[in-house]
Amino acid sequence: MFSGIVAACGRIVELAPLAEGVRLVVDAPELDLSDVAIGDSIANSGVCLTVVAIDAGRMSFDVSRETLECTAGLDAVGNEVNLEKALRLSDRLGGHLVTGHVDGVGEVVRFQPVGESHELVIRAPQELAGYIARKGSITVNGVSLTVNRVEGTDFSINLIPHTVTVTNLKHLAASSRVNLEIDLIARYVERMQAWREELSA
Repeated sequence: MFSGIVAACGRIVELAPLAEGVRLVVDAPELDLSDVAIGDSIANSGVCLTVVAIDAGRMSFDVSRETLECTAGLDAVGNEVNLEKALRLSDRLGGHLVTGHVDGVGEVVRFQPVGESHELVIRAPQELAGYIARKGSITVNGVSLTVNRVEGTDFSINLIPHTVTVTNLKHLAASSRVNLEIDLIARYVERMQAWREELSA
């Protein structure tokens, strides 16, 4: 489990083919790896991956073909990724509860400065749009954010300068693809409602 508060940015430096996916090597010079062990979970731009090797400030992860096909940003050397270690039970929850299981890939419609901040408008997949609510939480590339406005499948977010500076969101432009994870609470509310309807049918 994660909070959506990015600890550091890393960069993909190697993609080695595996039988059913790739071995992803991320250089993470700004992330403290002193308490990271093989088998630990690390969120890479919102995707929960398991550390399989650590060497001189670099972490390796085995990524399945299925994961590569349903996420964005893990498929090219040089891509910057947002990194977050899994939460401890004693950690402060600064964002919201994030599982690291990407629900879909959105497309950036607009990313532009508005005063000192930036407006980010994303088009969500049709099947996720119903889970996105004004003033609700959403995870974009592993970053916990608050939705400002929703219009159909499009939603907008206001990014403060700090968030733009310390995450890979600064590289976004129109047509960029981003990993989206809907709010965990919205997922359970939908399931409970559907179950009640099944019981009353």
